[in-house]
Amino acid sequence: MSRQFFFFDQPRRFIVGTVGQPGERVFYLQAVDDGRVVSVALEKSQVLVLAERLEQLLHEVASRSGFELPEAVAPDTRPLDSPIDEEFRVAAMGLAYDTDSGLVIIEAQAPAESAEEAEASLLEDTEDGPDALRVRLAKQAAVDFVERARRVIAAGRPPCPLCNEPLDSGGHVCPRSNGYRRQARLGSGD
Repeated sequence: MSRQFFFFDQPRRFIVGTVGQPGERVFYLQAVDDGRVVSVALEKSQVLVLAERLEQLLHEVASRSGFELPEAVAPDTRPLDSPIDEEFRVAAMGLAYDTDSGLVIIEAQAPAESAEEAEASLLEDTEDGPDALRVRLAKQAAVDFVERARRVIAAGRPPCPLCNEPLDSGGHVCPRSNGYRRQARLGSGD
């Protein structure tokens, strides 16, 4: 299958954002540059893993190369750019560091027909395979991405202290408390 490949080399903007209210939010990765806007949908858990792994990659590269990681600067707090047209839902992601250019590579890929096809095409320049969004970022842009991702995740519902599932304002049925309803403790007065 011929793939649709969206490539951005140090785009003006690469962010994670949401549409909807906490508990009903849809998460998007969005790359914006030269009048192009590409948005791909993903799960909150995928955003969390991407932020964690990207931060680990940056720290590893910094320790091996002997440079200081930049601090996050004035994080981008603007909403997603319009139009928000979902190109695909992310099934697999890959991270890499290009030592020649000093850039971080992030790839988000649509579902593949098989596990072999996904593995063979992730971070590869093949004509066949699932659709993909690939972005190359400078270290500062990668640090800023991680900071925004953490803020977006934190803006949602708080996690249950026992099972880490999101709490609604009325609590939730917690599997770690044998199905008893767990009440949310929101606010500082409780």
